[in-house]
Amino acid sequence: MFDPQELTPVTCSSLKTFKLCRKDYNLRFIRGLQGLEESEAQYLGSVMHGALERWHGRGDADKDAVVAAIFDYIDVAFSSREQDERQKKDWHLARAMITAYIETYPSEDFDVIAVEKQFQCPIINPDTGAASRSFYMRGKVDALVMRNGEYFLLEHKTAAVIDKSYIEKLPLDFQVTLYAHYLEQFMNIRIAGVIYNVLAKSLIRQSKGETEEEFEQRRADLIAKSKSGKSSAKRKLPETDDEYSARLAEKYREPGMFHREMLYIPRSQYETLTAEIWELSQQLLIARRTSRWYMNTDVCFLYNRPCRFFPICVSGDNPNVIENRYRVGPIHPELDEAAQSREPMFT
Repeated sequence: MFDPQELTPVTCSSLKTFKLCRKDYNLRFIRGLQGLEESEAQYLGSVMHGALERWHGRGDADKDAVVAAIFDYIDVAFSSREQDERQKKDWHLARAMITAYIETYPSEDFDVIAVEKQFQCPIINPDTGAASRSFYMRGKVDALVMRNGEYFLLEHKTAAVIDKSYIEKLPLDFQVTLYAHYLEQFMNIRIAGVIYNVLAKSLIRQSKGETEEEFEQRRADLIAKSKSGKSSAKRKLPETDDEYSARLAEKYREPGMFHREMLYIPRSQYETLTAEIWELSQQLLIARRTSRWYMNTDVCFLYNRPCRFFPICVSGDNPNVIENRYRVGPIHPELDEAAQSREPMFT
């Protein structure tokens, strides 16, 4: 009988981190360090996941009431938008995205079985069939749906650009294959594949207008180029919230702002995956026993920006840097029920 009480949980995210950089794993998943501010992209993505959870988990609830509740949720998520320009921008974007999403998909060709479905399963030695006595797998899928009598994962993603390169990389998604494998075990069902539900993040920004100095300079330039020596130019005023919202709404009516990609998962991937997860768990066990958390300098700028813990590494683990730029938080907040403030789904 599987009993995780004495075991350490691992997730797809934590194992991917361990594969890339063991020091990153130690700082985040052993010591629990988090940046004082969540990145803009991460926070917007989290809010959109919450909005989509509410929409797809609405059941038979009144549509207008659900939409109103989603807008209230977004308002609370960006409660400092009047004082924080970044929050204001993302508040506009989140409202525009979910509004256009609902208009784009007024009905679905699948039935929602569960949203934000969590699971926990043993990690199995593929050679002996024995379960790990140190670790077990935890995770959560965005949604489980049924389409034409088959189960699929519904995976929400936000992306700056939805292009051919982005779509071609989807079959390599380690997390989805892993979660499909373990959710099958947990629910005793067969999962055929995944439906990627991709939402593009518009890059247009609210116009700030011109300062008086900028206007006078532009006007002088126009006068200098004018044969009459005059200009009827008027100062560009800041774009109002309503004007910006309307421009965003128009942007989301363009093709390519939303994309659905359905992929079947080859069953052969599960055997390879099981062996890889076991191997990673054994490497993690050795690292934990020896307290050797090596830094991989090849990934310090993996996404053309410094790693979240780059300041710690370049400072030689200076405790002042840690104290001033980081805090200790929950290891797996996405799975911590106490950390989830989302109200129950509509019924």
